Amino acid sequence: MKESDWKEFKKLKELALERFCKNAIADVEEAIDKEGSYHEKYLLMYKLIENRDKMLSSLFDGHSRSKAQIQLLLIRSQGLIENHELEGLSEEYLKSTTPNG
Repeated sequence: MKESDWKEFKKLKELALERFCKNAIADVEEAIDKEGSYHEKYLLMYKLIENRDKMLSSLFDGHSRSKAQIQLLLIRSQGLIENHELEGLSEEYLKSTTPNG
């Protein structure tokens, strides 16, 4: 992995983490706003957070060059990065992290 790709990856990973958390919080807020008892809302919120925590772990845990390629591939497959935000990456690295590509 080129040093320039590593530097860009670190920025992209941070951006994706913020988006992931924003989306998770929005899902919880939506669950809380639904009709139902507080117990039902709590159970739904708990399940959402539990599922999001597992996803967060698979996408973002560990920060090393050896994990960067698979992490960016997964981050991109979740739609957490816009195509225009990838402009700083080399063509080679971009190809290797394209979902279904």
